[in-house]
Amino acid sequence: MDKCNVALYGCGTVGTGVAQVLLSRGALGERIGDRVKLKYVVDARLDEVRRALQQSGPVIVTDDLDQPLADPEVNVVVELFGGMTAARTVVERALASGRDVITANKALLASYGDELFRLARAHGRAIGFEGSVGGGIPVIGAIRDGLVANRIERIYGIVNGTCNYVLTRMLERDMLYARALAEAQERGYAEADPRLDVEGLDSAHKLAVLARLAFGVNVKLEHIACEGIAHVELSDLRYAQALGYTLKLLAIGIRRGERLELRVHPSLLRKEHPVAGIGGVFNAVCIHTSHAGEVVLTGQGAGRMPTTSAVLSDIAAMALGTYPTDFAALSQFGDVPDADVVPVGDIQTRYYFRLDCADRPGVLAKVAAILGEEDISIASLRQQEPAGPGKHVVPVVFMTHHAREASFRRALDRINQLDVVRGDRTRFLRVEDI
Repeated sequence: MDKCNVALYGCGTVGTGVAQVLLSRGALGERIGDRVKLKYVVDARLDEVRRALQQSGPVIVTDDLDQPLADPEVNVVVELFGGMTAARTVVERALASGRDVITANKALLASYGDELFRLARAHGRAIGFEGSVGGGIPVIGAIRDGLVANRIERIYGIVNGTCNYVLTRMLERDMLYARALAEAQERGYAEADPRLDVEGLDSAHKLAVLARLAFGVNVKLEHIACEGIAHVELSDLRYAQALGYTLKLLAIGIRRGERLELRVHPSLLRKEHPVAGIGGVFNAVCIHTSHAGEVVLTGQGAGRMPTTSAVLSDIAAMALGTYPTDFAALSQFGDVPDADVVPVGDIQTRYYFRLDCADRPGVLAKVAAILGEEDISIASLRQQEPAGPGKHVVPVVFMTHHAREASFRRALDRINQLDVVRGDRTRFLRVEDI
C-alpha cells in the first residue's frame, strides 16, 4: 500500500514503544520510507498517554474505540490491549470493516485464533502476530517464511522468561523457589500474580499458536497437557545437574504419525544442548525440520523493545504489501483440521524420579519389582547421603529408559504406598532427548 495509516489500541508497555518508534525517524523509516503513519492511539488514560508520547507529530489520542474504525484513511489496526473481551471486539470490528490487524495477544489467538483467521479471510484481510511468541525472536516469520519448504517434525521451546529466570536463579544462587520468584517480581520479570506464567498457561497459549503454524492444525487449548514449575524443588535441580542435566519449562510439539504430542511441563535437557544453556529471561525455540535440520532461535522473549520490534516487523510487512499476500495464500491460515492430540497417558519419554526411603535393606528391590511389573526399565540410580546426622531417610534418584506415562504414573502410585517411602509423594521430572 502507498500509505499505511495505523490505529494503535493500547498504549501500555509495548504500545508506548511502538508509538514512540513510529513517531520517530529511525531505522524503520530509513528502510521503508514514509509509508507508515501513526494516526490514532486509543487508550482510556488520555493525559498519561499524551505525556508518555511527548508528541513529535500529529497523532489523535482518544478513548473512543469506534473513532479510528470510522476513518476511511486507517488501513491497519494494532491491538495491544491484552486480555480477551475488548481485544476480541477490536479485532473483529477491524477485520469486518476492512482493516488488516496486528496483535501480540497470544491468549486471544490460542482461544479464538481459528475463527479470527476465518473472519480475516472472509473479508480479504490479514492478521499479523509476530509479537505473540518469543518477543524479539522472529520465530513466527521463520516458520511461516524461512522454513516454508520444510516439514516440521518437532518444536521445543523455552517461551516464558519468568519461569526461565526463576529456574536459573534457583540453581545458580542456590535459592528456594519462593525466594527466586520473589526476586523475579522485585525486578519486574514476574507479575504480582504470577500464576499465568508459573503454572505454564502462558507457554500453552504460545504452543497453540506455534502448533498451527508448524503443523497446520487448529489446537484447542484444553488439549494441551500443562504443568508449571511451582512444585520444583531445589534438591532435584542439584541432583539432575550432577547427572548432566538442566531443568527448563518447555513447550513441546511432536509429530507422531498423523497425531501430535502437545505438552508444557518442566523438562530435563542434556547440558550440551544449546537450549539448555539459555538462562535468565531469555527464550529459545528449537525446530526440527525435514531439510534444514535442527534450527535454534534465541533472544529476548519479552519486554518493551523486543516485542516492539516484532510488532513493527508486522507493520512494515503490511505497509510493503507482502504480508497480506502471504496470509491469503498459506494453508495454515485457511481451513485446517483440528489437531488429533495424543493423550498424555500415551506419551513415551524417559523419567527422573526421587524417593525418600527408609535406610534399610530391601527397599530398592521392592521399587525395582514394581517398575518391572509396569514394564519400566531402570537406566541408572544413585543413592544420596542421608538427609542429615542421625537421619534414617535416604534420597534415591532413578533415571528410567523410555516408558509410557500411564504406566509410570501407576508405578509411582504403587511406590508411594510402600511403607518404606517417606514424604507426601515421589518427585519426578520428564527427560527430553532433543
